[in-house]
Amino acid sequence: MGSKDLKFNSKTIHGGQHPDKAYGAVMPPIYQTSTYAQTTPGGHKGFEYSRSGNPTRTALENSLASIENGKYGLAFASGLAAMDAVIKLLNPGDEVVSTNDLYGGSYRLFKQIFEKYGITFHFIGMQDPGKIEGYINDKTKLIWVETPTNPMMNIINIKAVSDMARKHGVLLAVDNTFATPYIQQPLDLGADIVMHSATKYLGGHSDVVVGGLVVKDKTLADKLYFIQNASGAVCGPMDSFLVLRGIKTLHVRMQRHNENGIAIANFLADHPKIEKVYWPGFEDHPNHNVAKEQMKGFGGMISFITKGSNYDDAIKIVEKLQLFTLAESLGGVESLAGHPASMTHASIPKEEREKSGVVDALIRLSVGIEDVDDLIADLEQAIG
Repeated sequence: MGSKDLKFNSKTIHGGQHPDKAYGAVMPPIYQTSTYAQTTPGGHKGFEYSRSGNPTRTALENSLASIENGKYGLAFASGLAAMDAVIKLLNPGDEVVSTNDLYGGSYRLFKQIFEKYGITFHFIGMQDPGKIEGYINDKTKLIWVETPTNPMMNIINIKAVSDMARKHGVLLAVDNTFATPYIQQPLDLGADIVMHSATKYLGGHSDVVVGGLVVKDKTLADKLYFIQNASGAVCGPMDSFLVLRGIKTLHVRMQRHNENGIAIANFLADHPKIEKVYWPGFEDHPNHNVAKEQMKGFGGMISFITKGSNYDDAIKIVEKLQLFTLAESLGGVESLAGHPASMTHASIPKEEREKSGVVDALIRLSVGIEDVDDLIADLEQAIG
């Protein structure tokens, strides 16, 4: 049975993988080498220099392609390095239409790095895909989507946006970090590029920083491979090994993240001191029906605001948490809490942040896989 015929839970373990040819190692070895012996100039066994290719990184790239139902995977030193490669497909004068509610580092990369090279970015709400078309012109080359968005958990209809992108000959890239391919697979919905901060759920253990891209089209893959090699922002073999190991348990971890997420979201929604909970699993959540159609579960990311709260109140709550760790990042087995306005989204100007709902009172949770009763007890004592 070929790996492309496997169901998802089997792909996380076997997809794109083969026992090592040298000694039959089940897990791909960590090829901690920068260069490879050649019998004659250009005569090698598929690898010549580890920026261009490394067997451990190749194993990870094959796994990424498999679990996203793509054909070509590329691994980078971080999620932002993967994004950087995508934007380098563009030229001065090109335009990008982006989600307005997105990771602060993505906004910073777009605005402070690439805008000065003559690329124009439009940040808009995409919950209604029809609004996107008004920003598309003959200079538009890329639509950048996060869904669920970070940190407001907005849901964007990938199929509807992909139909629009195809109509106008525009590339569609989807940041699938929050959902993971366990929950949704954007390439199957028409996206051209899927991006991951593999640091998060794919690695799953808060011990590595890696990014990934997956595509189906060979011409697009070749362009990205050239950028990957020429720019050099690749991940090392040890990092590749750690993410590959993490992917092997992605399916069982995501099951628990989903289960715990349901329980935490409902606890918060029923709490008398909570003003609003942002989680796509609620029937009154905007585009809940879209989420049900394109997602398998609603994940472990939840944001909320307490009644009458402000910056100081939010800080007090996150500082009082004991089992939830106050920290950047998300998607690990341990539960994390963050204050987006001062942490993950601090690079976005306050006025711009608040337009998309990222107010000073907002708290974001990455619900881990601990016993859910312990997590609820921790939130109860912190909220008071």
